[in-house]
Amino acid sequence: MATLLLTGCSSQAVYDNIQINKRTDCSEGPPPEFEKCFQRTQKSFEEYEQERKADKSR
Repeated sequence: MATLLLTGCSSQAVYDNIQINKRTDCSEGPPPEFEKCFQRTQKSFEEYEQERKADKSR
């Protein structure tokens, strides 16, 4: 059980760091594209996991 919880936390930490890096990349792009780019990074880890699990079941 502890391993499962640790893996979940690690996966979320990795996801969160990737999102932070994407947001940083957005701020380095042209100003007109910033809002669109930033909006693409707003998906929560829970939403990401649900979509990932749904894709696996197809």
